[in-house]
Amino acid sequence: MKLTVLGATGSIGASTLDVVARHPDRFEVVALTGHNQVELLAAQCRQFRPAYAVVGSAAAARQLSGLLKDAGLRTEVLHGADALVQVAGLPEADAVMAAIVGAAGLPPTLAAARAGKRVLLANKEALVMAGAVFMSEVRRAGAVLLPIDSEHNAVFQSMPYDYSGDMARGGVRRILLTASGGPFLDATPDALARVTPEQAVAHPNWVMGRKISVDSATMMNKGLEVIEAHWLFNAPAERIEVVIHPQSVIHSLVDYEDGSVLAQLGNPDMRTPIAHALAWPQRIDSGVAQLDLFAVGRLDFERPDLERFPCLDLAYRALRAGGNGAAVLNAANEVAVAAFLDRRLPFLGIARLIAATLDAVPQAALPDLAAVLEADRQGRTTASEILARLDCAAA
Repeated sequence: MKLTVLGATGSIGASTLDVVARHPDRFEVVALTGHNQVELLAAQCRQFRPAYAVVGSAAAARQLSGLLKDAGLRTEVLHGADALVQVAGLPEADAVMAAIVGAAGLPPTLAAARAGKRVLLANKEALVMAGAVFMSEVRRAGAVLLPIDSEHNAVFQSMPYDYSGDMARGGVRRILLTASGGPFLDATPDALARVTPEQAVAHPNWVMGRKISVDSATMMNKGLEVIEAHWLFNAPAERIEVVIHPQSVIHSLVDYEDGSVLAQLGNPDMRTPIAHALAWPQRIDSGVAQLDLFAVGRLDFERPDLERFPCLDLAYRALRAGGNGAAVLNAANEVAVAAFLDRRLPFLGIARLIAATLDAVPQAALPDLAAVLEADRQGRTTASEILARLDCAAA
């Protein structure tokens, strides 16, 4: 299989290349992209020798070109958003790992779907922002869509082998998405008010990037996953439930009409769903340690507290609203998390900023990509304006 990795220098991209390196006879890397981690991307290019490499700027491209020339590589170095779209649709690639975090990952992921690729979807925003548009392109082009999020991959593995998106016909009653609860599952309201960025990015079970770690701490990541599950499995909001499971051993479950509940278990390591999607429908070694249930000892479950985690409630609200709701939610969340990491917004202010943005942006339909991008722009602009007013009030 010939593979393009969008977001190769992030945690998902690095895990993908770790799995690929274990099977040199099975996979060939055609293109790698990394926004500004030039030295890391150069090291990956030296190891996997792709035909193309993409970075964010002309300056980064010059730096990468110099490093690769010194290494004697003929990798063609490109830069910018258009280059991401270009390599996502390369005819010589069979599959595309879509692992660029945030709204920036939407255009190249959509390009991969339009090109009919096997799309390994780790970019939540493609479905959160543009679910209807994206799924329409997947169907039109005959793309194969395989989820990489551990929760959705677990649901995919637990669904009927011939699941057609019809829950009733498949005998599916509910989808149960598990959540670790993040680092603040048992924190008091006073403690939550004092949370620092350093505390928020210290996830107890998973190794993730800073933005995704904050989303886990607020449980917005689970809210985004609810929206993603809605589009992946054609499931209405009321049939998608979130279950707090601190051990992160059960990655999600599917509840059937006959009383059966199927679950996928494993150690919390993203290489498992990555290897599953890379080799599907076969199985390959991922490098993940065997699950030791005796060492785990116990499996705990509880309902999420929506007062403690209002971001989860906001995500359900946006999903039920339809139209531009989820795109605005995602945009506002990106602005809010960036402000928190820059210490411009307190931890509890993240949900307040998102709620205020949802209230301020009028509802609208999203018939095409242009409308999706406009909703994203409106969400970011509105959230930034509200944030600026908060900055002025605090000054």
